Amino acid sequence: MLSPLDDFPIHQVARPIAVPGTTDRNAYGRYWFGAVARTGGFQVEAAFGRYANLGVTDAHLSIAIGSEQHAFHASGAAPADPTDLTIGPFRLEIVEPMRVLRIVVDDNDTGIHGELEWRNRTGALAEDHTFMDAGPVRIIDMIRFTQFGTWAGEVTAADTTTSFGHDEVLGIRDRSWGIRPVGTQPEGRPRAMAPNAWLWAPCHFDDECRLFGYFQRPGGEFWRADGFRVPVHDDPPAITEETDPGVFRTDPVAQRLEFASGGRMVSRAEFDLVPAGGDPYTIVLEPQRRFLMRGLGYASAEWAHGVWHDELAIGGESWNLDEVHPLDPTAQHVHHLVKATIGDQEGTGILEQIIYGPHTQFGFTDILDGAP
Repeated sequence: MLSPLDDFPIHQVARPIAVPGTTDRNAYGRYWFGAVARTGGFQVEAAFGRYANLGVTDAHLSIAIGSEQHAFHASGAAPADPTDLTIGPFRLEIVEPMRVLRIVVDDNDTGIHGELEWRNRTGALAEDHTFMDAGPVRIIDMIRFTQFGTWAGEVTAADTTTSFGHDEVLGIRDRSWGIRPVGTQPEGRPRAMAPNAWLWAPCHFDDECRLFGYFQRPGGEFWRADGFRVPVHDDPPAITEETDPGVFRTDPVAQRLEFASGGRMVSRAEFDLVPAGGDPYTIVLEPQRRFLMRGLGYASAEWAHGVWHDELAIGGESWNLDEVHPLDPTAQHVHHLVKATIGDQEGTGILEQIIYGPHTQFGFTDILDGAP
């Protein structure tokens, strides 16, 4: 199980790098990439996951444009070398770590393909550690970093090619690893779906970027809340630390959300945040369009993360977003492309939302009832 990385002094446990430091079936490593047009006209996202203890890797590329969303999926056997980021026609290239990356999906039977280049606008910043228990079992224990950047390239879907430059499309990406539920449901007593509410918002402004996120329990109690202000540099570093000049925490403390009638999609949101050593401020987020995260395998009946299909399997899907039922359980995890406002600053970003369960703070009393 040796790999080229074993020639570097980077080990944390007395095993080869290709051998996970845990035997937990849910061990994973994952890349997520988001690209949002400054005009609000389209949104592209991609992901790559490796599940070493399941022997599976998977990857996705999806574009939402007009009223349609198209998604490419690939799944296959995990190679022994963890630096091999290729699945069939999909490959991820780390050209310069935390600065320049490339995603390539070669032409294939789905008709969805493209090539994208990432350049960083800020250094990568570690978010707070996340863990979650289900009774006596720890089901999430993960760390991730988030980074802001720009994208250039093109994506083809439904016989239409969308091309863009670094000055036209802003980007957010994260890289996470640890344990989280993946693959098919393990045998044993079935677990009921626990109420869950998660809001996360990374946003670009001219001279800075802001992000915050938090879980909520029914009733509105925040937990695992964090947020940061990160400066933008002409020559950005690869890594940003919380102690660097211009970086400070901005912890979320209050929210005011409006929802589209008949469902749980946020139509407008205000969040109050408290900077470390500064005055409280409010950020207003106004959704311009939405992106279904099942386009990246989340809540997907067929392309869920870590599920074994074959040595290699690829597939494509398309949806008319206007025809998706607002209470479809597989359509509750979404990324909104948002206009962001702080005082007289205007920016562009993403609002991620997942809201399941009787969250009375929003007026919901059942597992999946909608707004009046």
